[in-house]
Amino acid sequence: MSCRLLADALQRSKRFLAMAAVTPKEVLSALESASFQVVLIGTSFPEEPVGSFRLVRELRILHPEVSAVVLLDALDRSAVVEAFRSGASGVFCRSHSFHALCKCIQCVHEGQVWASSVELEFVLDALVQPGAIEPRSLTGSRPLSKREQEIARLVAEGLSNRQISQRLELSEHTIKNYLFRVFEKLGVSTRVELALFALKRGQVRGPAAAMKPNLQNMPAQS
Repeated sequence: MSCRLLADALQRSKRFLAMAAVTPKEVLSALESASFQVVLIGTSFPEEPVGSFRLVRELRILHPEVSAVVLLDALDRSAVVEAFRSGASGVFCRSHSFHALCKCIQCVHEGQVWASSVELEFVLDALVQPGAIEPRSLTGSRPLSKREQEIARLVAEGLSNRQISQRLELSEHTIKNYLFRVFEKLGVSTRVELALFALKRGQVRGPAAAMKPNLQNMPAQS
């Protein structure tokens, strides 16, 4: 599915406002000119085959409020691991259905992680390999409080800050403050790393995939 065909299909679904961007420059330009929440990034560019993961890393720095989903042409272990290393919030294989893609976009927009059980297994295996994305050592760090453990578990299960605040009857600002301390203590910097950290230790079963209807802006790239 080409970039523009994909954007048109998402637009016709009436669930998303989508825009096609073929090159990294066009993606960055689109993010500067409009407010987007999710970006779909293909695993190859016409000009630069390895530019996809570089773009994900750049987006994480320039637009931390935007979540990235990497579109895979085929299930590939190294591509899955590199996508999450680069800061993607999800990976999606093009062989899956369009309906599943819509669920993936909604899930990531809600602040959750999207990956199949096989893809998660790839990442978990990489965590124990030398030089992998293992969080910093916890030696000498302060333990999490009971409330911090509870919030960390809910984040790892895929709940957004709003959903956590509603469940615990705390303000979203308070949840953000707790998460800041959790990230600092565990030595992680993103919700994806926190989820993988918890998954590795068997504290959660996997990312939640609960969906809610929503309308959001989203540039599509492939």
